[in-house]
Amino acid sequence: MGNLLAAVVSAEAADSGESKSYFEQMFSSDGFHAPSITDFFPPAIFGDGTIFEFNRIMMVRLIAAIALIVVFAIVANRAKVVPGRFQASIEFLLDFVKDQIVEPVMGHEGKRFLPILTTIFLAIVFFNITGVIPFLNIASTSLIGLPIIMALWVYVLYLVHGVKKHGLGGYLKNSLFPPGVPKAIYLLLTPIEFLQVFILRPATLALRLAANMIAGHLLLVLCFSATQYFFFAASGAMKATGAVTFAAGFAFTLFEIFVALLQAYVFTMLAAVYLNMALEEEH
Repeated sequence: MGNLLAAVVSAEAADSGESKSYFEQMFSSDGFHAPSITDFFPPAIFGDGTIFEFNRIMMVRLIAAIALIVVFAIVANRAKVVPGRFQASIEFLLDFVKDQIVEPVMGHEGKRFLPILTTIFLAIVFFNITGVIPFLNIASTSLIGLPIIMALWVYVLYLVHGVKKHGLGGYLKNSLFPPGVPKAIYLLLTPIEFLQVFILRPATLALRLAANMIAGHLLLVLCFSATQYFFFAASGAMKATGAVTFAAGFAFTLFEIFVALLQAYVFTMLAAVYLNMALEEEH
């Protein structure tokens, strides 16, 4: 029983420490392993130093992507008129994106963008939630590469559709020269709008998502590393402190689930807003 508890408590702590393998860290109880930036740069599983390098975070991303595909393949193949609990929960997510994000923000324009915005939302949910899955224990979006790809996806989407609807000149005019502003103010306002539309929007999308997932991971590793240390390495009354850190770790796990869902909502909401702004005649 003690070994089982050690494995559960140290699942988050296992990412810390460079001198041991992942599984050696998981079952070790020889001290406190503080979280560090090395957690986000794990050693290669194969292809070290090549363009084909494959590490644990890539493996977690692959698992999350496969899980997403499998879940929806199962639902599609077993769909019923009267849904069961599993089908109903998936339909709830689909309806949530439609009713709470796309339609309120984009109105009738949102119908054609609903599939891609739903895909973005669900992909981020699955990539984020790996941070609290035992033995995965790191969000797939906690390394900036994936958030950048997601942000560039949104960036290209709103630029292409904005130019497609208004033409290049019309889109630039709508984006960089807001109506109703004195012409002299454009000297100050237009560079700001340029930075916002072409640089800040995609940058903040990526940074917001990655930063929240990084912070959540570090908090969980800190709590469960401390729990492992207090339960299995500390002596005397210090062992009781492990109950406090374990409770904190459990609370932060629940909070991290909330943050994973919230960040998917925020990312998708902003994507819908940026798309809507690109399609509007004036804003």
